Amino acid sequence: MPGSAARGALYNEWSPLGVRVNAIAPGYMNTDFTTAHRQDPARYETMLARMPIGRWGTPDDLAGAVVYLASEASAYVTGTVLCVDGGWSAR
Repeated sequence: MPGSAARGALYNEWSPLGVRVNAIAPGYMNTDFTTAHRQDPARYETMLARMPIGRWGTPDDLAGAVVYLASEASAYVTGTVLCVDGGWSAR
């Protein structure tokens, strides 16, 4: 996974100081940045077909992951990447 060495260095260095180092890997989101993809019918259908959840994500879909990683519920979680991608990476 890209960046895993840097992430490993960060969580190894900062975790003993009480700082958790995690990341969120979002899937394709319905935002201004993906307008071109969504407006191209062939590209849109190809991408949508690969999304097991059957839809593009929205920024609101990331909220739960952000709240979890920022809360004490994740107090023993560090050095991880949480995929919020509708199952894209599981395919």
